[in-house]
Amino acid sequence: MILNGAYHTLTVARITDHGLYLTDGEQEVLLPNRYVSLSDKVGDSMDVFVYNDSEDRPVATTERPSAVVGQAAYLRVVDKTGHGAFLDWGLTAKDLFLPNRNMVGSVEPGSSQVVYIYRDKLSGRAVATMLLREYIINDEVICKKGDRVEILVAQRTEKGYRVVIDNRNWGMLYDNQLFSPLSIGDRTEAFVRKITPDNRIDLSLQQEGYDQVRSSAMKLGRIVKQAGGFLAVNDDSHPAVVAEKTGMSKKVFKRAAGYLLKRGAVTMDEKGIRLTEE
Repeated sequence: MILNGAYHTLTVARITDHGLYLTDGEQEVLLPNRYVSLSDKVGDSMDVFVYNDSEDRPVATTERPSAVVGQAAYLRVVDKTGHGAFLDWGLTAKDLFLPNRNMVGSVEPGSSQVVYIYRDKLSGRAVATMLLREYIINDEVICKKGDRVEILVAQRTEKGYRVVIDNRNWGMLYDNQLFSPLSIGDRTEAFVRKITPDNRIDLSLQQEGYDQVRSSAMKLGRIVKQAGGFLAVNDDSHPAVVAEKTGMSKKVFKRAAGYLLKRGAVTMDEKGIRLTEE
């Protein structure tokens, strides 16, 4: 079944003046000429994204939107009407609709909003909502302690940032776990520090244990190399200076530097840390 707001691998069924008609064996959808090349032929397989055009007809595209049905995203508002707003989700021919009923607070053109994309049950169209709690829930946690997860920074709180984990769960990044700047809409990876009995998920941007030391050491080596082979920071530097220059806590920096020192990759003195000559 060809679903709106999703990727599909389809087969070229026929070629017309308007473009290629692609099929999954049961349904057909048009891929307009602007996405077609002279080498395309009947029987070819194509990876496409399917959406509804302005006349509510399913259409295929080879463009890749910022997010698909079942995902959260941070999207810019490009227009607003009496019925709702329209968001830029990366498709040239079609913006994503955000109905009035799905808005929270003031939504104006030029602003960006964290939304979740779902498929409307009546129309079958991909639609955005700012009512994230209807879709991002912690009744069932999909991760475990130590997991590496993808997060979308959704809300600022008094203690840190509330984030969406892998488009499914809520998590928290507390300020004492932040050693580099974060902003609403940032998408990055994090690590699960703790899951409480009531399914609250606490995260860190830094991995714990030996794997953390090794990955942090590799990161520190890259930072020093990008700085020209020398970085004015050492074990005696103030934690704020360490965080500013490396994006690490002082504890993680010292472990990473120790890892590199033991392997002869760097030297360190009162001036800072320096890469050794290879």
